[in-house]
Amino acid sequence: MTGRFRRLDVTDRAPVRLTVDGSEITALEGDTLMVAMLSSGLALRSAEFGPERRAGFCLMGACQDCWVRDTQGNALRACSTVVENGQSISTQPMTADWSVAP
Repeated sequence: MTGRFRRLDVTDRAPVRLTVDGSEITALEGDTLMVAMLSSGLALRSAEFGPERRAGFCLMGACQDCWVRDTQGNALRACSTVVENGQSISTQPMTADWSVAP
């Protein structure tokens, strides 16, 4: 799939493998999660009011549009979090269990 971002320069950095929503992608050392995901043809999250996929907005950590989660449930800003080898990311919103224990 063609990415939303296209790398024009600095392609000699070490590759980093990570998983996004169960699919493995490859980034370059020093990339942010946003660059890695959008270069791989992925979106960052679903829109709240329709079926559209979102790709981030401000690209500098000021808005609330690029939140993703790691396997521990920690919220990460994709635009400012640097990729790590073996990282696993989810773009799906967390669900809450509101059931009452008997």
